[in-house]
Amino acid sequence: MTAPRRALIIGGSHAGLFCANLLLRAGWQVDVYERSGEELAGRGAGIVTHPELREALLRAGARVDETLGVASLGRLTIGQDGKLLGKVALPQILTAWGRIYHMLKDALPAGRCHFGRTLERIEQDGGSVSAIFADGQRETGDLLVAADGIRSTVRRQYAPQVKPVYGGYVAWRGLTDERLLSRATYEALADYLGFCLTPREQMLGYLVAGDDNEVSAGARRYNFVWYRPTDAAGKLRELLTDRAGRPHEITISPDLIRDEVVDEMRRDAERLLAPQFAEVVRLSERPFFQAIFDLESTRLAFGRVVLVGDAAFIARPHCGMGVTKAAGDAVALVDALAAAPTIEHGLAAYEAKRVAFGHAIVAHARELGAFLQAQSGSEAERVAAARHHDPEILMREVAVPPQF
Repeated sequence: MTAPRRALIIGGSHAGLFCANLLLRAGWQVDVYERSGEELAGRGAGIVTHPELREALLRAGARVDETLGVASLGRLTIGQDGKLLGKVALPQILTAWGRIYHMLKDALPAGRCHFGRTLERIEQDGGSVSAIFADGQRETGDLLVAADGIRSTVRRQYAPQVKPVYGGYVAWRGLTDERLLSRATYEALADYLGFCLTPREQMLGYLVAGDDNEVSAGARRYNFVWYRPTDAAGKLRELLTDRAGRPHEITISPDLIRDEVVDEMRRDAERLLAPQFAEVVRLSERPFFQAIFDLESTRLAFGRVVLVGDAAFIARPHCGMGVTKAAGDAVALVDALAAAPTIEHGLAAYEAKRVAFGHAIVAHARELGAFLQAQSGSEAERVAAARHHDPEILMREVAVPPQF
């Protein structure tokens, strides 16, 4: 009898929880270390599901049933005047960030997640790897999985040259209780993933679960994502300055976003968006924004350390693959380790497979969002980017599984 191999997982979001559950079911001992002092389920963001995500959830031991999300019949596009521009049939299940988080967290045995643990550095030798935390504690295992996101401490130690690259626009997000919507807006948007196009911007929205993951009609919420070009030196800097006047480099907590920034966004919505979507924004309780970045790693494995999820690659949200990619990373990692004679061989196989996929998905997402930044490019770039501002192409290519 030999003791099970131990995996240290840095980061307790989707990528970390997928890895934890899958490694545990493959016979590993796992512990997840999250820098936040509490669970992360309060994040308000919608997620478009794909078959690969559902399969990974089942394999991770999550209970997948009709409460996964809200069924959508297809897509529609509405012009700035509120009139329907097109509609396509494309059934999907639309869910929320917190729903997937809870499913994965509930599947993991109690005591495996440790909150308030901030990683400082990693040390490793030929036979083990250690995580040293800000509280002075040291944890040692056979494998360390870096699932610590866009600001990854692990990536900064092993690949400091790999940094997020700003895409030139932000995504405003928000949730509105469906019962607050007017009858006309509800009937126009309820059963579809909806788009609204303006000359330089893009809005989309769809229904997701409500409080306590309730998916019955009347208890759900309408989730919106509004992409807006934002120059890095001026407007983005202003947006990332918090209530106390402190600037933030990449992200800002929703509760620190200044009221005047939100008020300006709501006024712009009334001026620029179709009436249905302007109403959604007006009624949203606490909208927040995310600056859109690309991130591409050239390596994922460093001895017994491996990058997964947003620590490895970040693709713009247009392809709707963020959580699905994290799930795919976890599945590929566990399968590679199971098939290899050593951990190092397994990580090399994982790296070879997921580096190629990561570059492909980043390029695909960049292409889908090109029109949002093409106004400052050449005429040829603007013409090429206009393809994904066409309603028919938009509805058929955004947030669908890429064919590669």
